[in-house]
Amino acid sequence: MSFGNLQRDPFPQPRCDVQIRWMIRRDMPEVLEIEQQSFEFAWTEEDFLCCLRQRNCIGMVAERQERIAGFMIYELLKSQLHVLNFAVAPWARRQSVGTQMIEKLVNKLSQQRRQEICLEVRETNLAAQLFFRTQGLQAQSVLRNHYEDTEEDAYVMRYQLYPSDEVILPFVPRNRIADIDSEPDAEAA
Repeated sequence: MSFGNLQRDPFPQPRCDVQIRWMIRRDMPEVLEIEQQSFEFAWTEEDFLCCLRQRNCIGMVAERQERIAGFMIYELLKSQLHVLNFAVAPWARRQSVGTQMIEKLVNKLSQQRRQEICLEVRETNLAAQLFFRTQGLQAQSVLRNHYEDTEEDAYVMRYQLYPSDEVILPFVPRNRIADIDSEPDAEAA
């Protein structure tokens, strides 16, 4: 498979074969365990079930040797796949499980329907930011105080199947102090 703007890891990890399939009810204990091991503010079983009951939300797992190695929850929107939750089990990290899950999402994109993958990443989750960047996603904006549990910012990252012709400048944090006029008002003098 070819990624248009993919930046490959200069230190590639060994690739293990996983089967990526629909999430089923009996996967929930392993999914919840991975969730607890991966996130300080983890989803509960009710969070998963509430999300998966929506008709436009899809849950998938990556299975290796009859164990759940990772999972993803995404919603189908008009022109994009919006990733809501994504994690790889600690014992399966650095073995391309996450890469194969992203490849599965990219394969679901098409010129006629959905052309991009979008997700939010906590500003403190550097590992996830770097991982998604190696998969071709780019940070495009910041959602201020996005997370209710910590009021932490989120970076919106996107992968576009067919990048548009318009030039997207790299994200540069906005310096609010620089917006203040430093010169005294001429009338005040």
